[in-house]
Amino acid sequence: MSDALQKTITLLLLIGLGLLLKGKFRNREQTNGIKEIILSVALPSTIFISLMKIEIDSSMIFIPLITLVFNFLMFFSAPIGLTLFGIEKNSPTGRTLLMLIPSLAPGLSCFPLIAEFLGEKSLAIAALADVGNKFFVLISLYILAMNMFLKNSEDKDTKISSKLKSLFVSMFQEPINLLIFLAIFLLSLGVNYKSLPSVVTDLLDKTSALMTPLVLLFIGLAVQLKEGKKRLVMSILFFRAGITMLISAGMIYVLHLDDVSMILLAIVIPLSAASFWPLAHISAFNLREDARSLPKEKRTFDLELAVLLLAFSLPFSTTLILAVLSSGPFFTDITRLVTAGLILICLGLLPNALSKIFLKVSKQEEMTR
Repeated sequence: MSDALQKTITLLLLIGLGLLLKGKFRNREQTNGIKEIILSVALPSTIFISLMKIEIDSSMIFIPLITLVFNFLMFFSAPIGLTLFGIEKNSPTGRTLLMLIPSLAPGLSCFPLIAEFLGEKSLAIAALADVGNKFFVLISLYILAMNMFLKNSEDKDTKISSKLKSLFVSMFQEPINLLIFLAIFLLSLGVNYKSLPSVVTDLLDKTSALMTPLVLLFIGLAVQLKEGKKRLVMSILFFRAGITMLISAGMIYVLHLDDVSMILLAIVIPLSAASFWPLAHISAFNLREDARSLPKEKRTFDLELAVLLLAFSLPFSTTLILAVLSSGPFFTDITRLVTAGLILICLGLLPNALSKIFLKVSKQEEMTR
């Protein structure tokens, strides 16, 4: 058995173990406790170690910018998907999907697998890439949500400046971001991982070792099989992944990437699950509409759809990323990558197309009766 296959089976078994333990974690607070340990302890330690072990150079400033460009390309591609799915852009469903489709959450869905398959240097690059994504999901998407809310409700009392200030503060208070900036600061002073006291490195090594098993267990625990708009959500996720692969292929071609690890990073980071931050923005505006007792169809966003999409997005993205990384250099060929992207788009559009055909046939049968 190859190392890649053995590693893949082990990681899948950890997700399966999380599924088996779902009965032991019967409320959201328990699973959120595991998530908090991951985001506040294990993941920050892993990223800090990875950054402290590489040499930072001036060219790395472009990495967050490239991710930010990707976010905006996904944002401008999202309306195409809404049109193909017959979703009105200015409906609660349309506005919700415009918020979620271009967002990324690589911390839970991508970083552990990058660490396992590509190593610490690739993880450090991925952490820098996420800085650009953080600016997009925290700042750009909040401004977008604010604009949507104001247009829908004609509310003139919202002060965007104070909210943006609080978002900047919250961004710099996150443990992951604090340790990223701390690592960059220490490296700029010539301090690397070997220079740190052994008690510090020992603590970081042990907390970092928690990341992969905890994340995969959490994915198994977090899987939801709710009814409702389940088919729409899965179709959107397939379409999102397909568009992502096409954009990644374009960026790989334009940037002339030839290193296998860099190409794989350019593929898997954009395949990350949708971010929690758009849901936080949506929830904030939804609370304001609760106070006015607005009916669901007149609200700016569809909160239930946002929660459902996030619940499905994590296991879906993790499965795709695991498939890409475990296949070795297979997807580094642009032709294969484009083909895979087109297949995913077709899989996303197929249920909607079949429904339209079935509806058309049903109407024709009724007319002939």
